[in-house]
Amino acid sequence: MRNHLATTLRSAIVGTLMCAAGIATAPVQAADTADLLPQMGFNNWNSTHCRAEFDEAMIRGIADKFETLGLKDAGYRYVNVDDCWANWQRDKDGHLVPNPKRFPSGIAALADYIHQRGLKFGLYSSAGTSTCEPLQEDRGFPGGLGHEKDDAKTFASWKVDYLKYDNCNNQKIDAHKRYTDMAEALRSSGRSIFFSMCEWGENKPWLWASKPPVNAGSWRTTGDISDNYASMLKIFKENVVLDKYAHLGHWNDPDMLEVGNGGMTDVEYRSHFSLWSIMASPLLIGTDLRTIKPEALKILLNKDVIAIDQDPLGVQGHQVRDADGIHVIVKPLKDGGRAVAVFNEGDAAKDVTVAATEIGLKAGGSYTMRDLWAHTDAKGDGSIKTKLDPHATVMYRIK
Repeated sequence: MRNHLATTLRSAIVGTLMCAAGIATAPVQAADTADLLPQMGFNNWNSTHCRAEFDEAMIRGIADKFETLGLKDAGYRYVNVDDCWANWQRDKDGHLVPNPKRFPSGIAALADYIHQRGLKFGLYSSAGTSTCEPLQEDRGFPGGLGHEKDDAKTFASWKVDYLKYDNCNNQKIDAHKRYTDMAEALRSSGRSIFFSMCEWGENKPWLWASKPPVNAGSWRTTGDISDNYASMLKIFKENVVLDKYAHLGHWNDPDMLEVGNGGMTDVEYRSHFSLWSIMASPLLIGTDLRTIKPEALKILLNKDVIAIDQDPLGVQGHQVRDADGIHVIVKPLKDGGRAVAVFNEGDAAKDVTVAATEIGLKAGGSYTMRDLWAHTDAKGDGSIKTKLDPHATVMYRIK
Protein backbone atom coordinates (compact mmCIF):
# COMPACT_ATOMS: atom_id res chain seq x y z
CA MET A 1 0.00 0.00 0.00
CA ARG A 2 2.84 2.43 0.81
CA ASN A 3 4.41 2.01 -2.64
CA HIS A 4 1.03 2.36 -4.32
CA LEU A 5 0.32 5.57 -2.36
CA ALA A 6 3.70 7.01 -3.29
CA THR A 7 3.02 6.32 -6.97
CA THR A 8 -0.40 7.94 -6.70
CA LEU A 9 1.04 11.00 -5.00
CA ARG A 10 3.78 11.39 -7.60
CA SER A 11 1.19 11.16 -10.37
CA ALA A 12 -0.98 13.76 -8.70
CA ILE A 13 1.97 16.13 -8.29
CA VAL A 14 2.72 15.85 -11.99
CA GLY A 15 -0.93 16.60 -12.73
CA THR A 16 -0.92 19.75 -10.64
CA LEU A 17 2.11 21.04 -12.51
CA MET A 18 0.84 20.36 -16.03
CA CYS A 19 -0.23 23.22 -18.26
CA ALA A 20 -3.13 23.19 -20.61
CA ALA A 21 -2.69 20.82 -23.54
CA GLY A 22 -0.08 22.03 -25.99
CA ILE A 23 1.68 24.36 -23.51
CA ALA A 24 5.16 23.29 -22.46
CA THR A 25 6.15 23.23 -18.81
CA ALA A 26 9.53 24.11 -17.38
CA PRO A 27 11.38 21.77 -15.02
CA VAL A 28 10.32 22.15 -11.40
CA GLN A 29 11.54 20.86 -8.09
CA ALA A 30 10.34 17.46 -6.96
CA ALA A 31 7.50 17.84 -4.49
CA ASP A 32 6.94 15.65 -1.43
CA THR A 33 3.78 14.14 -0.04
CA ALA A 34 3.08 17.14 2.18
CA ASP A 35 2.74 19.32 -0.91
CA LEU A 36 -0.54 17.56 -1.69
CA LEU A 37 -2.06 17.99 1.75
CA PRO A 38 -3.70 21.19 3.08
CA GLN A 39 -0.99 23.76 3.63
CA MET A 40 0.09 24.52 7.19
CA GLY A 41 1.99 27.53 8.38
CA PHE A 42 1.73 31.18 9.34
CA ASN A 43 0.50 34.39 7.70
CA ASN A 44 0.90 37.76 9.38
CA TRP A 45 -2.26 39.48 8.09
CA ASN A 46 -4.77 38.66 10.82
CA SER A 47 -2.47 39.91 13.56
CA THR A 48 -0.71 42.88 11.92
CA HIS A 49 -2.49 44.01 8.74
CA CYS A 50 -0.30 46.89 7.42
CA ARG A 51 0.75 48.23 10.80
CA ALA A 52 4.31 49.33 11.44
CA GLU A 53 5.24 46.22 13.43
CA PHE A 54 5.05 44.16 10.22
CA ASP A 55 8.64 44.00 9.01
CA GLU A 56 11.49 41.58 8.43
CA ALA A 57 12.44 41.46 12.11
CA MET A 58 8.94 40.24 12.93
CA ILE A 59 8.96 37.58 10.22
CA ARG A 60 12.40 36.34 11.24
CA GLY A 61 11.19 36.17 14.82
CA ILE A 62 8.17 34.15 13.73
CA ALA A 63 10.40 31.70 11.84
CA ASP A 64 12.51 31.23 14.99
CA LYS A 65 9.38 30.45 16.99
CA PHE A 66 8.37 27.61 14.65
CA GLU A 67 11.08 25.46 16.15
CA THR A 68 11.18 26.66 19.74
CA LEU A 69 7.38 26.38 20.15
CA GLY A 70 7.16 22.95 18.50
CA LEU A 71 5.19 24.13 15.47
CA LYS A 72 7.64 22.76 12.92
CA ASP A 73 7.50 19.37 14.60
CA ALA A 74 3.67 19.53 14.48
CA GLY A 75 3.73 20.00 10.69
CA TYR A 76 3.61 23.76 10.19
CA ARG A 77 6.13 24.74 7.52
CA TYR A 78 5.16 27.89 5.59
CA VAL A 79 6.09 31.37 6.82
CA ASN A 80 4.00 33.66 4.61
CA VAL A 81 4.26 37.42 4.17
CA ASP A 82 1.01 39.19 3.23
CA ASP A 83 0.20 42.60 1.71
CA CYS A 84 2.32 45.74 2.30
CA TRP A 85 5.72 44.11 1.79
CA ALA A 86 6.40 45.87 -1.54
CA ASN A 87 7.55 49.36 -2.35
CA TRP A 88 4.89 51.74 -3.65
CA GLN A 89 6.30 51.62 -7.15
CA ARG A 90 8.12 49.12 -9.32
CA ASP A 91 11.72 49.88 -10.25
CA LYS A 92 12.73 51.55 -13.53
CA ASP A 93 12.66 48.16 -15.30
CA GLY A 94 9.19 47.33 -14.04
CA HIS A 95 10.27 44.81 -11.42
CA LEU A 96 8.76 44.45 -7.95
CA VAL A 97 11.00 45.62 -5.13
CA PRO A 98 10.52 45.31 -1.37
CA ASN A 99 9.77 48.27 0.87
CA PRO A 100 13.24 49.38 2.05
CA LYS A 101 12.03 50.35 5.52
CA ARG A 102 10.13 47.15 6.25
CA PHE A 103 12.54 44.78 4.49
CA PRO A 104 15.96 46.45 4.32
CA SER A 105 17.76 43.13 3.76
CA GLY A 106 15.51 42.23 0.83
CA ILE A 107 13.09 39.39 0.20
CA ALA A 108 15.72 36.93 -1.05
CA ALA A 109 17.65 37.27 2.22
CA LEU A 110 14.47 36.72 4.22
CA ALA A 111 13.64 33.61 2.18
CA ASP A 112 17.15 32.28 2.81
CA TYR A 113 16.75 32.87 6.55
CA ILE A 114 13.50 30.87 6.55
CA HIS A 115 14.89 28.08 4.36
CA GLN A 116 17.90 27.70 6.67
CA ARG A 117 15.43 26.73 9.39
CA GLY A 118 13.93 23.96 7.26
CA LEU A 119 10.80 25.99 6.50
CA LYS A 120 9.20 27.36 3.34
CA PHE A 121 8.55 30.97 2.40
CA GLY A 122 5.40 32.54 0.98
CA LEU A 123 4.62 35.93 -0.52
CA TYR A 124 1.52 37.90 -1.51
CA SER A 125 0.32 39.69 -4.64
CA SER A 126 -3.00 40.53 -6.29
CA ALA A 127 -4.52 39.70 -9.68
CA GLY A 128 -5.17 43.39 -10.28
CA THR A 129 -3.39 46.64 -10.97
CA SER A 130 -2.69 47.06 -7.25
CA THR A 131 -3.10 45.12 -4.03
CA CYS A 132 -5.88 45.47 -1.47
CA GLU A 133 -4.44 47.67 1.32
CA PRO A 134 -3.54 50.25 2.22
CA LEU A 135 -4.48 52.95 -0.24
CA GLN A 136 -2.26 55.94 -0.79
CA GLU A 137 -3.33 58.54 -3.31
CA ASP A 138 -6.07 56.14 -4.43
CA ARG A 139 -3.75 53.25 -5.11
CA GLY A 140 -2.33 50.24 -3.33
CA PHE A 141 0.96 48.45 -3.80
CA PRO A 142 1.75 47.15 -7.31
CA GLY A 143 -0.39 44.21 -8.40
CA GLY A 144 0.43 41.45 -10.84
CA LEU A 145 -2.07 42.20 -13.61
CA GLY A 146 -0.11 42.51 -16.84
CA HIS A 147 3.16 41.68 -15.06
CA GLU A 148 2.58 37.97 -14.46
CA LYS A 149 5.64 36.57 -16.25
CA ASP A 150 8.05 39.12 -14.83
CA ASP A 151 6.65 38.80 -11.30
CA ALA A 152 6.79 34.99 -11.41
CA LYS A 153 10.44 35.12 -12.47
CA THR A 154 11.13 37.59 -9.66
CA PHE A 155 9.44 35.32 -7.11
CA ALA A 156 11.45 32.35 -8.39
CA SER A 157 14.71 34.32 -8.18
CA TRP A 158 13.90 35.13 -4.56
CA LYS A 159 13.20 31.41 -3.90
CA VAL A 160 9.56 31.95 -3.01
CA ASP A 161 7.70 28.67 -2.34
CA TYR A 162 4.12 29.94 -2.07
CA LEU A 163 2.08 32.68 -3.68
CA LYS A 164 -1.14 34.01 -2.18
CA TYR A 165 -2.79 35.80 -5.11
CA ASP A 166 -5.60 38.22 -4.21
CA ASN A 167 -8.46 39.74 -6.23
CA CYS A 168 -8.40 43.52 -5.64
CA ASN A 169 -8.42 46.22 -8.34
CA ASN A 170 -9.01 43.60 -11.00
CA GLN A 171 -10.38 46.01 -13.64
CA LYS A 172 -13.37 43.67 -14.09
CA ILE A 173 -11.25 41.31 -16.19
CA ASP A 174 -12.46 37.71 -16.20
CA ALA A 175 -11.16 35.92 -13.08
CA HIS A 176 -10.41 32.71 -14.97
CA LYS A 177 -8.06 34.58 -17.33
CA ARG A 178 -6.33 36.55 -14.57
CA TYR A 179 -5.61 33.49 -12.48
CA THR A 180 -4.69 31.35 -15.48
CA ASP A 181 -2.12 33.94 -16.57
CA MET A 182 -0.37 33.82 -13.21
CA ALA A 183 -0.64 30.03 -12.93
CA GLU A 184 1.06 29.60 -16.29
CA ALA A 185 3.70 32.20 -15.39
CA LEU A 186 4.51 30.33 -12.18
CA ARG A 187 4.86 27.05 -14.07
CA SER A 188 7.24 28.72 -16.50
CA SER A 189 9.35 30.29 -13.73
CA GLY A 190 11.58 27.25 -13.22
CA ARG A 191 10.57 26.89 -9.58
CA SER A 192 7.76 24.93 -7.95
CA ILE A 193 5.57 27.59 -6.28
CA PHE A 194 2.36 26.67 -4.48
CA PHE A 195 -0.53 28.68 -5.96
CA SER A 196 -3.08 29.86 -3.41
CA MET A 197 -5.95 31.75 -5.05
CA CYS A 198 -7.56 34.41 -2.87
CA GLU A 199 -10.51 35.04 -5.14
CA TRP A 200 -13.09 35.46 -2.31
CA GLY A 201 -15.47 32.94 -3.88
CA GLU A 202 -17.46 35.48 -5.88
CA ASN A 203 -16.77 33.62 -9.15
CA LYS A 204 -17.19 30.15 -7.61
CA PRO A 205 -13.55 29.11 -8.06
CA TRP A 206 -14.29 25.66 -6.61
CA LEU A 207 -15.88 24.87 -10.00
CA TRP A 208 -12.73 25.57 -12.04
CA ALA A 209 -9.63 26.37 -9.97
CA SER A 210 -8.45 22.76 -9.55
CA LYS A 211 -8.64 22.03 -13.28
CA PRO A 212 -6.22 22.86 -16.10
CA PRO A 213 -5.02 25.37 -16.97
CA VAL A 214 -5.17 26.84 -13.44
CA ASN A 215 -4.45 23.82 -11.22
CA ALA A 216 -4.45 25.87 -8.03
CA GLY A 217 -3.45 24.20 -4.80
CA SER A 218 -6.22 26.05 -2.92
CA TRP A 219 -8.84 28.70 -3.52
CA ARG A 220 -10.79 30.95 -1.20
CA THR A 221 -14.45 30.04 -0.86
CA THR A 222 -15.54 32.98 1.30
CA GLY A 223 -14.92 36.59 2.20
CA ASP A 224 -12.34 37.51 4.83
CA ILE A 225 -12.62 36.07 8.30
CA SER A 226 -12.79 38.34 11.35
CA ASP A 227 -11.80 37.46 14.89
CA ASN A 228 -15.30 36.87 16.22
CA TYR A 229 -17.63 33.90 16.54
CA ALA A 230 -20.27 35.20 14.11
CA SER A 231 -17.70 35.53 11.34
CA MET A 232 -16.21 32.10 11.99
CA LEU A 233 -19.67 30.50 12.03
CA LYS A 234 -20.76 32.17 8.78
CA ILE A 235 -17.62 31.10 6.97
CA PHE A 236 -17.88 27.54 8.28
CA LYS A 237 -21.42 27.24 6.93
CA GLU A 238 -20.40 28.56 3.52
CA ASN A 239 -17.42 26.22 3.21
CA VAL A 240 -18.71 22.98 4.71
CA VAL A 241 -21.20 22.39 1.89
CA LEU A 242 -18.45 22.45 -0.78
CA ASP A 243 -16.79 19.18 0.24
CA LYS A 244 -17.24 17.47 -3.15
CA TYR A 245 -14.95 20.01 -4.82
CA ALA A 246 -11.91 19.37 -2.61
CA HIS A 247 -9.48 16.55 -3.26
CA LEU A 248 -5.85 15.59 -2.84
CA GLY A 249 -3.69 18.51 -3.92
CA HIS A 250 -6.62 20.94 -4.30
CA TRP A 251 -8.41 22.45 -1.31
CA ASN A 252 -11.29 24.71 -0.38
CA ASP A 253 -9.91 27.61 1.68
CA PRO A 254 -12.24 29.28 4.22
CA ASP A 255 -9.49 31.77 5.14
CA MET A 256 -6.82 31.83 7.82
CA LEU A 257 -7.01 30.94 11.49
CA GLU A 258 -7.85 33.51 14.15
CA VAL A 259 -6.84 31.28 17.08
CA GLY A 260 -5.02 33.38 19.66
CA ASN A 261 -6.05 36.85 18.50
CA GLY A 262 -8.39 37.39 21.46
CA GLY A 263 -11.79 37.92 19.87
CA MET A 264 -13.21 34.49 20.73
CA THR A 265 -13.25 32.25 23.77
CA ASP A 266 -11.01 29.19 24.03
CA VAL A 267 -14.10 27.02 23.45
CA GLU A 268 -14.83 28.90 20.23
CA TYR A 269 -11.21 28.70 19.12
CA ARG A 270 -11.24 24.93 19.68
CA SER A 271 -14.35 24.74 17.50
CA HIS A 272 -12.68 26.94 14.89
CA PHE A 273 -9.63 24.65 14.78
CA SER A 274 -11.71 21.45 14.83
CA LEU A 275 -14.02 22.56 12.03
CA TRP A 276 -11.20 23.82 9.80
CA SER A 277 -9.38 20.52 10.32
CA ILE A 278 -12.28 18.22 9.54
CA MET A 279 -12.99 20.34 6.43
CA ALA A 280 -9.37 19.65 5.30
CA SER A 281 -8.79 23.39 5.21
CA PRO A 282 -5.41 25.11 5.07
CA LEU A 283 -4.18 25.71 8.62
CA LEU A 284 -2.45 29.08 8.49
CA ILE A 285 -1.83 30.60 11.91
CA GLY A 286 -2.85 34.23 12.08
CA THR A 287 -1.62 35.28 15.50
CA ASP A 288 1.77 36.69 16.53
CA LEU A 289 3.69 33.66 17.71
CA ARG A 290 6.16 35.81 19.62
CA THR A 291 3.46 36.69 22.17
CA ILE A 292 1.05 33.74 21.88
CA LYS A 293 -0.70 32.61 25.07
CA PRO A 294 -0.23 29.00 26.24
CA GLU A 295 -3.86 27.99 25.75
CA ALA A 296 -3.92 29.21 22.14
CA LEU A 297 -0.64 27.43 21.43
CA LYS A 298 -2.06 24.24 22.93
CA ILE A 299 -4.95 24.39 20.46
CA LEU A 300 -2.64 24.92 17.48
CA LEU A 301 -0.37 22.06 18.59
CA ASN A 302 -3.12 19.44 18.96
CA LYS A 303 -1.52 16.73 16.83
CA ASP A 304 -4.60 14.49 17.01
CA VAL A 305 -6.71 17.18 15.35
CA ILE A 306 -3.94 18.16 12.92
CA ALA A 307 -3.73 14.53 11.79
CA ILE A 308 -7.35 14.71 10.67
CA ASP A 309 -6.65 17.77 8.54
CA GLN A 310 -3.52 16.14 7.12
CA ASP A 311 -4.92 12.67 6.49
CA PRO A 312 -3.37 11.39 3.22
CA LEU A 313 -6.68 10.11 1.83
CA GLY A 314 -7.33 13.73 0.95
CA VAL A 315 -11.06 14.06 1.62
CA GLN A 316 -12.94 17.03 3.06
CA GLY A 317 -15.43 16.08 5.75
CA HIS A 318 -19.08 15.78 4.72
CA GLN A 319 -21.87 17.32 6.79
CA VAL A 320 -24.45 14.63 7.60
CA ARG A 321 -26.54 16.74 10.00
CA ASP A 322 -27.46 20.41 10.14
CA ALA A 323 -30.52 20.66 12.37
CA ASP A 324 -31.53 22.55 15.50
CA GLY A 325 -28.13 24.21 15.70
CA ILE A 326 -26.23 20.92 15.73
CA HIS A 327 -23.77 20.05 12.97
CA VAL A 328 -22.29 16.59 12.44
CA ILE A 329 -19.40 16.30 9.99
CA VAL A 330 -17.82 12.96 9.00
CA LYS A 331 -14.46 12.54 7.27
CA PRO A 332 -13.21 9.16 5.97
CA LEU A 333 -9.55 8.44 6.76
CA LYS A 334 -6.76 6.58 4.99
CA ASP A 335 -6.59 3.84 7.62
CA GLY A 336 -10.24 2.92 7.09
CA GLY A 337 -11.48 4.82 10.11
CA ARG A 338 -13.32 8.09 10.19
CA ALA A 339 -13.23 11.39 12.01
CA VAL A 340 -16.41 12.91 13.41
CA ALA A 341 -16.98 16.45 14.64
CA VAL A 342 -20.17 17.40 16.49
CA PHE A 343 -20.64 21.16 16.82
CA ASN A 344 -23.21 23.15 18.77
CA GLU A 345 -23.58 26.54 17.10
CA GLY A 346 -26.22 27.71 19.56
CA ASP A 347 -26.04 29.84 22.68
CA ALA A 348 -27.41 27.15 25.02
CA ALA A 349 -26.00 23.77 26.06
CA LYS A 350 -27.58 20.74 24.38
CA ASP A 351 -27.68 17.00 24.93
CA VAL A 352 -26.74 15.41 21.62
CA THR A 353 -26.92 11.83 20.38
CA VAL A 354 -25.37 10.70 17.11
CA ALA A 355 -26.15 7.12 16.08
CA ALA A 356 -23.43 4.94 14.62
CA THR A 357 -25.46 4.56 11.43
CA GLU A 358 -25.58 8.36 10.99
CA ILE A 359 -21.79 8.31 10.95
CA GLY A 360 -21.84 5.47 8.41
CA LEU A 361 -20.91 2.70 10.82
CA LYS A 362 -22.56 -0.67 11.28
CA ALA A 363 -25.04 -0.75 14.15
CA GLY A 364 -24.02 -2.96 17.04
CA GLY A 365 -20.35 -2.94 16.15
CA SER A 366 -17.37 -2.48 18.43
CA TYR A 367 -15.02 0.39 17.76
CA THR A 368 -12.11 2.26 19.28
CA MET A 369 -13.18 5.85 19.82
CA ARG A 370 -10.47 8.43 20.45
CA ASP A 371 -11.51 11.78 21.88
CA LEU A 372 -9.22 14.16 20.03
CA TRP A 373 -9.35 16.93 22.64
CA ALA A 374 -9.21 14.76 25.77
CA HIS A 375 -6.65 12.45 24.06
CA THR A 376 -8.33 9.38 25.53
CA ASP A 377 -9.36 6.06 23.96
CA ALA A 378 -12.41 3.99 24.77
CA LYS A 379 -14.31 1.09 23.28
CA GLY A 380 -17.81 1.85 22.05
CA ASP A 381 -20.54 1.02 19.56
CA GLY A 382 -19.71 3.99 17.34
CA SER A 383 -22.46 6.24 18.65
CA ILE A 384 -21.77 9.55 20.37
CA LYS A 385 -23.70 10.85 23.36
CA THR A 386 -22.57 14.13 24.81
CA LYS A 387 -23.66 17.36 26.44
CA LEU A 388 -22.32 20.16 24.27
CA ASP A 389 -21.71 23.58 25.76
CA PRO A 390 -22.61 26.65 23.67
CA HIS A 391 -20.34 27.03 20.62
CA ALA A 392 -18.46 23.83 21.56
CA THR A 393 -17.27 20.96 19.39
CA VAL A 394 -16.35 17.38 20.25
CA MET A 395 -14.19 15.45 17.85
CA TYR A 396 -13.53 11.72 17.59
CA ARG A 397 -11.44 9.34 15.53
CA ILE A 398 -13.33 6.08 15.22
CA LYS A 399 -12.09 2.76 13.90
